[in-house]
Amino acid sequence: MSESAAVGPAGSAHEDHPRPGRWLALAVLVLAVLLVGVDATVLGLATPFLSEDLKPSGTQLLWIGDIYSFVIAGLLVSMGSLGDRIGRKKLLLIGSVAFGAMSALCAYATSPEMMIAARALLGVAGATLMPSTLALIRNLFHDPKERSLAVGIWGAMASAGTAVGPVLGGFLLGHFWWGSVFLINLPVMALLVVVGARVIPESRNPDPGPWDIPSVALSLVGIVGVVYAIKEAAVHGFRWDIAVAAAIGILALVVFVRRQYALPSPLLNMKLFHHRGFSGAVLADLLTILGLSGLVFFLSQFLQMVQLRSPLNAGLTELPAAIGAVGAGLAAGYVARRLSVRIVVAGGLAVVGLALAGCVTLHADTGTLALATILFVVGIGAGFAFTVTADVILSSVPRDEAGAASAVSETAYELGAALGIALLGSIVTGIYRGFATPSGVPEAPADAARESLGGAVDAASSLPQDQAAALLKTAQDAFVDGLDVAAGVGAAVLLAASVAAWFLLHGQELGESPEPEPETVPERPAGSA
Repeated sequence: MSESAAVGPAGSAHEDHPRPGRWLALAVLVLAVLLVGVDATVLGLATPFLSEDLKPSGTQLLWIGDIYSFVIAGLLVSMGSLGDRIGRKKLLLIGSVAFGAMSALCAYATSPEMMIAARALLGVAGATLMPSTLALIRNLFHDPKERSLAVGIWGAMASAGTAVGPVLGGFLLGHFWWGSVFLINLPVMALLVVVGARVIPESRNPDPGPWDIPSVALSLVGIVGVVYAIKEAAVHGFRWDIAVAAAIGILALVVFVRRQYALPSPLLNMKLFHHRGFSGAVLADLLTILGLSGLVFFLSQFLQMVQLRSPLNAGLTELPAAIGAVGAGLAAGYVARRLSVRIVVAGGLAVVGLALAGCVTLHADTGTLALATILFVVGIGAGFAFTVTADVILSSVPRDEAGAASAVSETAYELGAALGIALLGSIVTGIYRGFATPSGVPEAPADAARESLGGAVDAASSLPQDQAAALLKTAQDAFVDGLDVAAGVGAAVLLAASVAAWFLLHGQELGESPEPEPETVPERPAGSA
C-alpha cells in the first residue's frame, strides 16, 4: 500500500495497514534523542579544560553551563506548537542542521562571550528536536501496542545518551582537545538529515491557526524567568534581583495561560490539562526529575572528587542506570497492559524512591558493586515510569496536538530538574559549607574550600601536605553528609510522587486497538514509491 491513502468525500484519510518504513524512521529519530542526551552530560567533563583555554570568569562559566538549559526550557512549548503548524519533519530537519552548525561554533569558540552565544543558539536548535521526535512517533505508529514499544525505544535511547555522555566525554578528553565533545554531533546530525529526509513522513495539524508571537514571548520570559530564579537562588540565596526575575516569570506565565484560553487557536491548548491522565503523567514526570536531579547532579562530583575516580571510570560506574532504564523502557508497554498504568508508574516511582533511600548510607569508601546495584535499580524504576507516562501523554491528546503535548512533557522535565537542583543543591551546599576548620589550617584557605568541593581541592594544593589532607578529608566528609541528606529528601519526593500517581492515574489504560487516521493526508517521503 502506498503512503498516500484514499481520501473520502469529507477529505479524511484512512489507513488499514501500518505505515511502511516506520521502524527505519524510528531508528533515525532516536539518533537525535541519543545526541541530545549525550550533549546534556558531556559538557560537565569538558568544563575544566574549557576554562583553562577560554579563561571565563566565574559568572561567565555559570552562563556557559546554564544558558543552554534556560533557552531550551523556554522554547520547548513554542517549538512543539510550531512543529504542529509548519510540519514536524520540516522543523526536525531544520533544527538538526542548526544543531550541527552551532555545535561546530561551540567547538571553535575563541572567547567566553562567543561560547555563551553559541550555547544559547544550540538551545534554540535543541528545543526543536525532542518534541518533534516524540510527536512524529505519535503519527508514525497508529497501533497503540507498537507505539508503546516505539516510545520505550525512544526513552531507552534518551537514557542511554545521558549515560554514554560521561563515558564518551572521558574518552574524547583523554585523546583530543575539549572541542571534540561538540564535534561528535556533526556526523550524527548529517546522517539524521540525509536519511531522515527520505524515510520520515511529514505530519502536521491540518487546521492549526496562526502562530501567536505574543504567546511565544510570554512562554519564553515566563519559563526562563522562573528557571533562572530557581537556579540562582540555589547558588546565591534569595536576593532582590532574583525575586524580581521570579515575579516577572510567574506574571508572564499567568498572562500566558489567560491568553491561551482567550485565543481561538492557542499556542498550547490548556484543555489538555483537564484530562486527568495527562495531568497526572506530567506531574509524575516533574516530581520524578525533581527527586532524581540532586543525585544525578552531585553523583559525578562524588565519584571524581570524593572517590577520586577518573572521568572515564566515573562514567562507567554510572552506566548500570542506563542499562536498567533501557531494559525497563523496552518492556514497559507490555507490562503496563498486563498489569495497569498506575501499578507500573506508581511502582516504578516507589522503586526509585527506595533505591534513593539506600543512598543515605553513601560514604567515601562505598564500593563499585553497591553503587552499581543502587543505580541499576534506579534505572529500572525510572525506565518503567518515564516510558509509560510518555505513552499516556501521547495517547491522551489528539494526534494534531502531539507536538504541543510532547513539549509540555519535556518542559516538565526541565522545570523538575531546575527545582530539584535548587532544592537538593541548597541542602548539599548548606550542610557542606558548615564544616569546621581543621586544626592548624588557616581560615583563608578554609573559607575558599567552603565555596565548593572543587574550591577545596584548589585550596588544598597551596597548603603543606598534612594540612591539605586534613582540609580535603573534612570537606569530602561534609559533602557526603550533604549528599546523604539530599538523597533522603529525594527519596521522600519520589515516594510522594508514587502516591500521587496511584490516585491520578486510577482507571488510566493504554490503548489496545489502532486509532482512526486523522483528517489529513501525510506527505509522501522523498524517494518513496
